Amino acid sequence: MSRPSVVIIGGGISGLCAAYELSGGADGTPSDGRHIEVLEAGPRFGGSLATTTFAGRTIDLGADGFLSRRPEALALARDLGLGDTIEAVAASGASLFLNGTLDRLPDGMVLGVPTSAKSLKGLRGLSRSARFQAWRDEHWPRSYTPAGDVSIGEILRAKLGGTLAYEVIEPMIGGIQAGRIDELSATAVFPGLMEAARRKGSLMKNIKATAAATAVSAATRPSEVPVFSSLTGGVGSLVDALVTTLRQRGVTLRTNAAATLVKRTPTGSYPWQVDTTTTTSEADVVILATPASVTAALIGAHHDALQRLAAITNVATAMVTMSFPKDDLRLPPHGTGVLVPLGSPFGDDFYLTTALTFLDRKWPHLRRDDDVLVRVHVGRSDDRRFAALDDATLVDRVVAELRQILSTSATPLDSLVQRWPAGLPQYYVGHDVVVANAKKAAAELGVVLVGNAYDGVGIPASIGIGRRGGQAAADLLTR
Repeated sequence: MSRPSVVIIGGGISGLCAAYELSGGADGTPSDGRHIEVLEAGPRFGGSLATTTFAGRTIDLGADGFLSRRPEALALARDLGLGDTIEAVAASGASLFLNGTLDRLPDGMVLGVPTSAKSLKGLRGLSRSARFQAWRDEHWPRSYTPAGDVSIGEILRAKLGGTLAYEVIEPMIGGIQAGRIDELSATAVFPGLMEAARRKGSLMKNIKATAAATAVSAATRPSEVPVFSSLTGGVGSLVDALVTTLRQRGVTLRTNAAATLVKRTPTGSYPWQVDTTTTTSEADVVILATPASVTAALIGAHHDALQRLAAITNVATAMVTMSFPKDDLRLPPHGTGVLVPLGSPFGDDFYLTTALTFLDRKWPHLRRDDDVLVRVHVGRSDDRRFAALDDATLVDRVVAELRQILSTSATPLDSLVQRWPAGLPQYYVGHDVVVANAKKAAAELGVVLVGNAYDGVGIPASIGIGRRGGQAAADLLTR
């Protein structure tokens, strides 16, 4: 009898977690001596999770933290022996740079959606008409019911008006997803908003009630669990620990090994064959942990539902991390960063900057006495202007913008540009149907789909779908 074999295409966090689960998970004892092979097209594992040394610290080049009220990332860190490196976020909140003024975002917001008109009082750059729209939603709400899945923007514009939608709410949601609210699916990205919109009355009151109900359901968790956490060795240290563990378990890990062909072999010893430019691997089950467009190119010919995954596109983004003399840069007295609405005028152009993150205020292990770390985020689904700039020009541009936002003349001591040409996937209207149909078609073929293209872009979601995918593959092996 042939040895059970699983080939995983894609060595990002989801693909590695699928291999981790298949090789025994937290117990480390797979039951059937299965062969597990991970093929990564690039020169390293981890995808957008990576660390480097900058300004005397280890910093993340991708996400610098994760939502810790979801269990997946914390559980994995502890399973991998990184429990003593878990660090809680040290500050909360943010500011909004709106029409030339920098003010603290109101408390109580839910993904950027205000929960009362009164809370907007402190936003000096917000127009009277936008304040009135918020007041009207509380006292005289517009009638609107979404017909099936709709965009986040449609709901917000219908209930709260365009100014609040684009100037206050989109900077938060769009920053997380790197997309536009008029394209993003409410069902897939912000189900709480969809639920609130389907109920009659005030959207703000309804979403506040939904958030309150979630808080009650979370009350059974330990109260000391913070909203966000990181690792003192960087979130990218998860990847290093996973790779070490997988190698110890005998998992075959290959970099610079892009899959070029995935084909059925009904007359062979195994039902699947996966080719690279130099090798051929046989498999009982194939796990695809690649961007949706790559998945469609590899197996789309097997089913129309898999071909439709090509519609899930990825957005290019970039981050510029800078070190400033501590005495030269005066930051807002609160919060971990600043949000900038798209279309904010900068001279005769518009700001490239979508957000600032104060890294060493956010994470204690990055603090030093003589300098501060600020990260500038650029790029959205309809704004690729940064891609035309070389690194030096991009740094000069974002420094000029930062000086306007923070009212400073500070000059960075050092800077680092990180570009992600295939950054975050976009969950457009109808995303859930596309994903459900693709997963069903894949399962019928003996293929498993994992990664952030499907059920969430955050680190916990990616870890969770990877581990569930590993278990699904294990189940397929027993058919």
